[in-house]
Amino acid sequence: MSFTVEINNKKFKLDKKTPILELIKEYDPEKRAVAARVDNRVRELTYDLSRDCKVEILTVKDPDAVKVYEASLRYVVAMAFARCYPGLKIRFAYNVSRCVSIHILNNAISANTAMLLRITHEIDNIIKKDIPLKRMKVSLDEAIKVYDQLGYDDKKAILEYRPEDKVHLYSADGFLDYMYSHMVPSTGYLHEYKLRLYSPGFMLQYPRAEAGGAIPPFRDDPVFNRTLRESHEWASIVGSDTVGGINNSIKKRGTIEFINLCEARHNRMLCELGQLIEDSIDDISLICIAGPSSSGKTTFANRLRIELLSRGINPIRISLDDYYLPRDQAPLDENGKPDLEHIEALDIALFNQNMLDLINGESVTLPRFDFQLGQRVIGRTIRVAKNEPIIIEGIHALNDRMTIDIPKSAKFKIFIAPQAQMNIDDHNPLTLTDLRLIRRIVRDYKFRNASAEETLSMWPSVRAGEFRWIYDCQENSDYVYNSMLSYELPVMKKYALPLLREIDNESPYFPTAQRLIRMLKYFIDMPDEWVPSNSLMREFIGGSCYADV
Repeated sequence: MSFTVEINNKKFKLDKKTPILELIKEYDPEKRAVAARVDNRVRELTYDLSRDCKVEILTVKDPDAVKVYEASLRYVVAMAFARCYPGLKIRFAYNVSRCVSIHILNNAISANTAMLLRITHEIDNIIKKDIPLKRMKVSLDEAIKVYDQLGYDDKKAILEYRPEDKVHLYSADGFLDYMYSHMVPSTGYLHEYKLRLYSPGFMLQYPRAEAGGAIPPFRDDPVFNRTLRESHEWASIVGSDTVGGINNSIKKRGTIEFINLCEARHNRMLCELGQLIEDSIDDISLICIAGPSSSGKTTFANRLRIELLSRGINPIRISLDDYYLPRDQAPLDENGKPDLEHIEALDIALFNQNMLDLINGESVTLPRFDFQLGQRVIGRTIRVAKNEPIIIEGIHALNDRMTIDIPKSAKFKIFIAPQAQMNIDDHNPLTLTDLRLIRRIVRDYKFRNASAEETLSMWPSVRAGEFRWIYDCQENSDYVYNSMLSYELPVMKKYALPLLREIDNESPYFPTAQRLIRMLKYFIDMPDEWVPSNSLMREFIGGSCYADV
């Protein structure tokens, strides 16, 4: 029985199963295709078409394709290390400048220039040979035997939590590995990468969709890197740097102890932060808090206020949202709609005047933005005393343009985000962007009655705003508060999975939903009854003692 396949608006009449690769071969001689979207579902180029369908060919200009490219590149890098240095163990992690860091786990071996040159030569050789990546399916018992033979204890540890009874592996010229992702058909598709030394290991760069499919310039972010390193050191101590480690910690320590262990770290950071502010309180007038979406800014600001109150400091909170200009005065985005994330959507001049007047001890009647009316109305009248710093929180709180008239010495800047290097296994890191997305999906449904599909539809715009307005501010912050809680994905799982599974396979957001489901399924379920009412986690799952504050 014949069927019709439409690929990028070109129709093919077929009468037998045909891989996508076969149909696009003559149109893609340079192998720039990476994957395909078949009726909205991401597929490998080796996928067999057998029914009427629409196919969109994806390149590294598409975010879904970049994930395939990056996973395939990690596979090749692991293959190169296995060939050049048998017995050497490496660990991949997401790091600064949207790169993948490569850490050598063998204590007696260090990364150096000679190793960089040898590995780069081998990677180039593997890519040049255009070796096919063949997918295979084995039983759990067979996978355990393979992992034992290869010394993949980290991969074997996660099999206990795999709900399926089959395991996928990829083979390339005798090398076996699995990257929890679709892969390119062969190594010759990996045209571009950059590998550089970055103590104590290497940094791997690859094409990015937001850079138009190019490799963006490398930018070192030492503050971000230090935060990731400190987070990983703590996670290693308590055994929560991998999914298996988190699951084992919950089973070994018990729910209550593991929750309190993670919360104790947040308490310690708050105490540390409170001491820093107290030590400089005579100079601090503004405490500025910013971070990407779903970082827990609201709960953090409330908890910081309590911490400062315990030190005899009485902060006053002012919302930047109250300084929005009327919608018709906001700058327009590329679609001609009001861009409410743009800094010029706020009345910068009025905000600075109000802050200066307050700092100088004057009474100020603040504005309040009425979102139903779409304009500002008269708000409360306040005056601040010497020991009453002003807490401001919002997307532009760390941007010096927002507080241009306030001396830098009078501002204490805090960047908040969940930051960690967590892995499924040594070769498969998890992205903390997905953790924030899960937080937002759960929160939007619980507090805004928004479906997961609605949240996913807004996420690209949210991310674009973060890259434009937030991340550059991190390096100029006085303190980075890591809002990651190692127990949160086991808690979030029962809330997020039903919402993600509601997304139909015809939806354009189905591939993202499936990726998040694949990530969550490896975590064991964890009850949330012992999560404290003042925990940052309550901001997303409900039950926060700050709900009415």
